[in-house]
Amino acid sequence: MPGLLTMMDPPEEVPGHLGHRARMREKLLGAGPDALLDHELLEMVLFLALPRRDTKPIARALLARFGSFANAIAAPLHELREVEGLGEAGAAALRTVQAAALRLVRAEVMDRPVLNNWDRLLEYLTAALTRERVEQFRVLFLDTRNRLIADEAQARGTVNHTPVYPREVVKRALELQATALILVHNHPSGDPTPSRADLDMTQEIKAAAGSLGIVLHDHLVVGNGRHLSFRREGLL
Repeated sequence: MPGLLTMMDPPEEVPGHLGHRARMREKLLGAGPDALLDHELLEMVLFLALPRRDTKPIARALLARFGSFANAIAAPLHELREVEGLGEAGAAALRTVQAAALRLVRAEVMDRPVLNNWDRLLEYLTAALTRERVEQFRVLFLDTRNRLIADEAQARGTVNHTPVYPREVVKRALELQATALILVHNHPSGDPTPSRADLDMTQEIKAAAGSLGIVLHDHLVVGNGRHLSFRREGLL
Protein backbone atom coordinates (compact mmCIF):
# COMPACT_ATOMS: atom_id res chain seq x y z
CA MET A 1 0.00 0.00 0.00
CA PRO A 2 1.32 3.44 -0.88
CA GLY A 3 0.54 4.85 2.57
CA LEU A 4 2.23 1.94 4.34
CA LEU A 5 5.37 2.22 2.21
CA THR A 6 5.55 5.91 2.97
CA MET A 7 5.32 5.27 6.69
CA MET A 8 8.10 2.70 6.50
CA ASP A 9 10.52 4.96 4.54
CA PRO A 10 13.72 5.60 6.56
CA PRO A 11 14.05 9.10 8.02
CA GLU A 12 15.94 11.52 5.82
CA GLU A 13 19.47 12.12 7.05
CA VAL A 14 20.60 15.63 7.85
CA PRO A 15 23.44 16.71 5.52
CA GLY A 16 26.78 16.71 7.31
CA HIS A 17 27.37 20.45 7.13
CA LEU A 18 23.88 21.18 8.53
CA GLY A 19 24.50 18.94 11.51
CA HIS A 20 27.85 20.65 11.97
CA ARG A 21 26.12 24.03 11.98
CA ALA A 22 23.73 22.91 14.70
CA ARG A 23 26.63 21.74 16.85
CA MET A 24 28.47 25.02 16.30
CA ARG A 25 25.42 27.03 17.33
CA GLU A 26 25.10 24.96 20.50
CA LYS A 27 28.79 25.54 21.25
CA LEU A 28 28.47 29.28 20.70
CA LEU A 29 25.35 29.71 22.78
CA GLY A 30 26.36 27.25 25.48
CA ALA A 31 30.05 27.98 26.01
CA GLY A 32 30.28 31.50 24.56
CA PRO A 33 32.30 32.97 21.68
CA ASP A 34 35.65 32.39 23.38
CA ALA A 35 35.10 28.66 22.95
CA LEU A 36 35.25 29.04 19.15
CA LEU A 37 38.49 28.92 17.19
CA ASP A 38 39.09 31.49 14.44
CA HIS A 39 37.96 29.18 11.63
CA GLU A 40 34.84 28.23 13.60
CA LEU A 41 33.91 31.86 14.15
CA LEU A 42 34.37 32.55 10.45
CA GLU A 43 32.12 29.59 9.68
CA MET A 44 29.43 31.02 11.95
CA VAL A 45 29.60 34.39 10.19
CA LEU A 46 29.32 32.75 6.78
CA PHE A 47 26.42 30.47 7.81
CA LEU A 48 23.99 33.38 7.49
CA ALA A 49 25.34 34.62 4.17
CA LEU A 50 25.75 31.21 2.52
CA PRO A 51 22.92 29.04 3.90
CA ARG A 52 23.29 26.30 1.24
CA ARG A 53 27.06 26.04 1.30
CA ASP A 54 29.46 24.10 3.46
CA THR A 55 31.38 27.05 4.89
CA LYS A 56 34.17 25.12 6.59
CA PRO A 57 36.49 24.98 3.54
CA ILE A 58 35.83 28.66 2.82
CA ALA A 59 36.69 29.60 6.42
CA ARG A 60 39.91 27.59 6.26
CA ALA A 61 40.80 29.21 2.93
CA LEU A 62 40.34 32.64 4.51
CA LEU A 63 42.64 31.75 7.39
CA ALA A 64 45.23 30.25 5.07
CA ARG A 65 45.34 33.47 3.07
CA PHE A 66 44.94 36.13 5.76
CA GLY A 67 46.22 34.42 8.90
CA SER A 68 43.56 35.32 11.47
CA PHE A 69 39.90 36.15 11.98
CA ALA A 70 40.71 39.83 12.44
CA ASN A 71 42.78 39.98 9.26
CA ALA A 72 40.09 38.18 7.29
CA ILE A 73 37.25 40.54 8.19
CA ALA A 74 39.50 43.56 7.50
CA ALA A 75 40.97 42.28 4.23
CA PRO A 76 40.59 44.45 1.10
CA LEU A 77 37.46 43.67 -0.86
CA HIS A 78 39.34 42.80 -4.05
CA GLU A 79 41.31 40.16 -2.14
CA LEU A 80 38.19 38.70 -0.54
CA ARG A 81 36.67 38.32 -3.99
CA GLU A 82 39.58 36.07 -4.94
CA VAL A 83 38.71 33.49 -2.25
CA GLU A 84 36.91 30.62 -3.95
CA GLY A 85 33.31 30.16 -2.84
CA LEU A 86 33.07 33.35 -0.79
CA GLY A 87 31.23 35.49 -3.33
CA GLU A 88 29.67 38.89 -2.79
CA ALA A 89 27.35 37.65 -0.03
CA GLY A 90 30.20 36.18 1.97
CA ALA A 91 32.38 39.26 1.52
CA ALA A 92 29.49 41.48 2.62
CA ALA A 93 29.02 39.33 5.74
CA LEU A 94 32.68 39.78 6.72
CA ARG A 95 32.43 43.52 6.11
CA THR A 96 29.32 43.68 8.31
CA VAL A 97 31.16 42.01 11.18
CA GLN A 98 34.06 44.44 10.83
CA ALA A 99 31.68 47.42 10.85
CA ALA A 100 29.89 46.07 13.93
CA ALA A 101 33.19 45.57 15.78
CA LEU A 102 34.31 49.11 15.01
CA ARG A 103 31.00 50.59 16.10
CA LEU A 104 31.22 48.75 19.41
CA VAL A 105 34.64 50.17 20.26
CA ARG A 106 33.70 53.56 18.86
CA ALA A 107 30.68 53.70 21.19
CA GLU A 108 33.11 53.62 24.11
CA VAL A 109 34.62 56.98 23.10
CA MET A 110 31.82 58.92 21.40
CA ASP A 111 30.36 61.82 23.42
CA ARG A 112 32.87 61.25 26.22
CA PRO A 113 35.84 63.35 27.35
CA VAL A 114 38.56 61.89 25.15
CA LEU A 115 41.49 63.04 27.27
CA ASN A 116 40.13 61.06 30.23
CA ASN A 117 39.54 57.92 28.13
CA TRP A 118 42.85 57.78 26.31
CA ASP A 119 43.27 54.00 26.45
CA ARG A 120 39.81 53.43 24.98
CA LEU A 121 40.55 55.94 22.24
CA LEU A 122 43.77 54.12 21.33
CA GLU A 123 41.90 50.81 21.24
CA TYR A 124 39.41 52.27 18.80
CA LEU A 125 42.04 53.86 16.55
CA THR A 126 44.13 50.71 16.55
CA ALA A 127 41.11 48.63 15.52
CA ALA A 128 40.20 51.12 12.80
CA LEU A 129 43.64 51.71 11.29
CA THR A 130 46.17 48.99 12.08
CA ARG A 131 45.21 46.76 9.13
CA GLU A 132 44.81 49.53 6.56
CA ARG A 133 47.05 48.88 3.53
CA VAL A 134 47.33 52.56 2.57
CA GLU A 135 47.74 55.70 4.63
CA GLN A 136 44.54 57.23 5.96
CA PHE A 137 44.34 60.63 7.64
CA ARG A 138 41.58 61.13 10.20
CA VAL A 139 40.56 64.05 12.37
CA LEU A 140 38.85 63.74 15.74
CA PHE A 141 36.71 66.82 16.40
CA LEU A 142 36.11 67.73 20.05
CA ASP A 143 33.71 70.10 21.80
CA THR A 144 34.43 72.53 24.65
CA ARG A 145 34.48 69.64 27.15
CA ASN A 146 36.84 67.62 24.94
CA ARG A 147 34.11 65.14 24.09
CA LEU A 148 34.37 63.43 20.72
CA ILE A 149 31.67 64.80 18.44
CA ALA A 150 32.97 63.43 15.13
CA ASP A 151 35.65 61.17 13.74
CA GLU A 152 36.12 61.68 10.03
CA ALA A 153 38.50 60.35 7.41
CA GLN A 154 39.80 63.39 5.56
CA ALA A 155 41.95 61.62 2.99
CA ARG A 156 43.34 58.30 1.80
CA GLY A 157 46.67 58.09 0.04
CA THR A 158 49.30 55.58 -0.97
CA VAL A 159 51.34 53.19 1.15
CA ASN A 160 53.50 56.06 2.42
CA HIS A 161 51.79 59.37 1.68
CA THR A 162 48.44 61.06 2.24
CA PRO A 163 47.62 64.53 0.89
CA VAL A 164 46.24 66.76 3.65
CA TYR A 165 44.98 70.33 3.32
CA PRO A 166 45.01 72.35 6.57
CA ARG A 167 42.38 74.76 5.27
CA GLU A 168 39.91 71.88 4.76
CA VAL A 169 40.57 70.55 8.27
CA VAL A 170 39.90 73.92 9.86
CA LYS A 171 36.87 74.55 7.66
CA ARG A 172 35.31 71.29 8.81
CA ALA A 173 36.07 72.10 12.44
CA LEU A 174 34.16 75.36 12.10
CA GLU A 175 31.22 73.57 10.48
CA LEU A 176 31.04 71.17 13.43
CA GLN A 177 31.63 73.96 15.97
CA ALA A 178 34.59 72.00 17.29
CA THR A 179 36.98 73.75 19.67
CA ALA A 180 39.77 71.16 19.65
CA LEU A 181 41.28 68.55 17.34
CA ILE A 182 43.29 65.35 17.45
CA LEU A 183 44.96 64.33 14.20
CA VAL A 184 45.42 60.65 13.44
CA HIS A 185 47.03 58.74 10.62
CA ASN A 186 48.46 55.29 10.09
CA HIS A 187 51.74 53.98 8.72
CA PRO A 188 51.11 50.73 6.82
CA SER A 189 54.80 49.88 7.23
CA GLY A 190 54.11 49.36 10.93
CA ASP A 191 56.71 51.94 12.03
CA PRO A 192 54.93 54.94 13.64
CA THR A 193 57.98 57.23 13.37
CA PRO A 194 56.74 60.50 11.79
CA SER A 195 58.21 61.70 8.52
CA ARG A 196 59.37 65.23 7.79
CA ALA A 197 56.13 65.75 5.86
CA ASP A 198 54.14 64.60 8.93
CA LEU A 199 55.94 67.12 11.12
CA ASP A 200 55.46 70.00 8.69
CA MET A 201 51.80 69.24 8.06
CA THR A 202 51.10 69.08 11.79
CA GLN A 203 52.61 72.51 12.39
CA GLU A 204 50.61 73.97 9.49
CA ILE A 205 47.34 72.63 10.90
CA LYS A 206 48.27 73.78 14.41
CA ALA A 207 48.90 77.31 13.14
CA ALA A 208 45.73 77.45 11.01
CA ALA A 209 43.56 76.10 13.83
CA GLY A 210 45.19 78.26 16.48
CA SER A 211 44.47 81.43 14.52
CA LEU A 212 40.77 80.66 14.98
CA GLY A 213 40.99 79.59 18.62
CA ILE A 214 40.90 75.85 17.89
CA VAL A 215 43.34 73.78 19.96
CA LEU A 216 45.35 70.92 18.49
CA HIS A 217 45.70 68.44 21.36
CA ASP A 218 47.79 65.80 19.61
CA HIS A 219 48.73 63.97 16.46
CA LEU A 220 48.75 60.19 16.76
CA VAL A 221 50.53 57.91 14.31
CA VAL A 222 49.30 54.31 14.38
CA GLY A 223 51.59 51.50 13.29
CA ASN A 224 51.25 47.74 13.60
CA GLY A 225 50.57 47.30 17.32
CA ARG A 226 52.42 50.54 18.11
CA HIS A 227 51.57 54.21 18.18
CA LEU A 228 53.35 57.53 18.59
CA SER A 229 52.01 60.68 20.23
CA PHE A 230 53.40 63.99 18.97
CA ARG A 231 52.61 65.64 22.31
CA ARG A 232 54.30 62.91 24.34
CA GLU A 233 57.36 63.10 22.09
CA GLY A 234 57.52 66.90 22.42
CA LEU A 235 56.75 67.47 18.74
CA LEU A 236 53.84 69.88 19.23
